Amino acid sequence: MEIWLPSGAERLPAGDGPARWLGRADVIGAGLADVQAAVAEGFGFGGTDEMPVAALLRQHLAGDAGESVWLAADPAWIQPDMNGARLLACQQMQLSPGDAAALGRDLQPLFAEHEIELHVDDPEYWQLRLPEGLPAPALMPPSQAMGADVLAFVPAGAEGRRWRILCNEVQTLLHAHPLNAQRQASGLPPVNSLWFWGGGRLPPRMRSRWQGVISDDPVLLAAAAAAGLTAGEWVPATLEGLQGPWLVDLQTLDRESLHPWLAVLARLGRRHPLQWRLPDGRRWQQRPWHRWRFWRSAWTD
Repeated sequence: MEIWLPSGAERLPAGDGPARWLGRADVIGAGLADVQAAVAEGFGFGGTDEMPVAALLRQHLAGDAGESVWLAADPAWIQPDMNGARLLACQQMQLSPGDAAALGRDLQPLFAEHEIELHVDDPEYWQLRLPEGLPAPALMPPSQAMGADVLAFVPAGAEGRRWRILCNEVQTLLHAHPLNAQRQASGLPPVNSLWFWGGGRLPPRMRSRWQGVISDDPVLLAAAAAAGLTAGEWVPATLEGLQGPWLVDLQTLDRESLHPWLAVLARLGRRHPLQWRLPDGRRWQQRPWHRWRFWRSAWTD
């Protein structure tokens, strides 16, 4: 069983928790630091550029991905600075369904001019259905670009020209949108761009090294559904009785919300091997008998 911990979990007070467990477990080779890349690897894709995230999400949200080419277009906040422009937020914009729908309605005509359909069925995860003959550009997930200069991720060359123009048009419309003035007055970041990524067609079949997942990550849940995996309920009690190759993704939990899960995991670790992973890719293998390694101190960075 794999447990993906949130950042900082290893620094919680030792007690009977992650710091003690990791200190007594065996360090194994570091995995992929990017969470989306780790998800792609878990489903047999060579990288995020190979995983058709948009098509998987569309199928999971609406069931109509079909054989079309899809591209993710997630609401984002890009902040200009003296050296370019940086991606500061994406997929966590705190958009209400009503506000997302309003932005989508105003963007629809722009995409229609390019014969592209915009679909807004989740406030944070939008999809574009591309016309036949228009390939999806190979672009990085927002998790790999966060805080970086976005110019390094803009599609290059003649093939990317269409997407550069479209991106500029989207940003111009969103910059002047009245909803952003309301958001900024409320202390929320503006939705001033869309992040294009995860293009491709729905795969005819999916495979995975896991038999089930527990997560609140829409991309992970969409991929799990396409692979026919069991999706456990997002509550600590679901862990009771689990065994085998499950993925338990706790990365979005804050410190207070994590504690009930840790109490169950403490019991689980006494009966079954657990593999722990931190967001930076560091991993440990814990076996039930490791709890008797009293001479090992709690883990510290």
